[in-house]
Amino acid sequence: MSIILLLANAVIWFIETFGLLGIMITMALESALVPLPSEVIMPFAGYVAWSRNSWLFFWQSIIVATFGNLIGSVALYYIGIFGGRPLIIKYGKYLLVREDELRRAELWFQKKGDIVVLIGRMMPAVRTVISLPAGIFRMSISRFIIFTVIGSIPWNIMLAYIGYILGLHWMMILNYSVYIDIIGILALFVLLLFIFIRTKR
Repeated sequence: MSIILLLANAVIWFIETFGLLGIMITMALESALVPLPSEVIMPFAGYVAWSRNSWLFFWQSIIVATFGNLIGSVALYYIGIFGGRPLIIKYGKYLLVREDELRRAELWFQKKGDIVVLIGRMMPAVRTVISLPAGIFRMSISRFIIFTVIGSIPWNIMLAYIGYILGLHWMMILNYSVYIDIIGILALFVLLLFIFIRTKR
């Protein structure tokens, strides 16, 4: 928890210093796998909107946060394209991943990648990682951008609204961030299991 509080204080300082630009930059870094939790960034943005009594700032925060998500996600997507696949082929045997299994996974992701990216963007913990396999399996960049934006908006609105309605008590969400991550991972697991069963059928 002390690490989360340390990150929270860093995020708060950055957003207080740079405003909307700070929200965009921190969300871009979060989407590029830098450990800055959106569960801190967006609730704090919602709190700032509450303190200013400004719905304009609220919606501006959503827009710049989503743009930041897109920047970081596209960067990670291209890391997957140019570095991910060769590394898996070279070192995958140490992770018990054979090249033929990678090819099967690639075909599966190409068929079901849209829904995986869309739902994955709304899931804690998973939402940042999902860009890497999208790049590795060379999902269409246009589809990746569309589903990343669509999937990011509800997540950003939800967290910012929580911060807005909690007001001065917005940091209460930190007490439940671990449970949010667990629920998100379980939900994504159930979704992937459902897709797998339907594909088998």
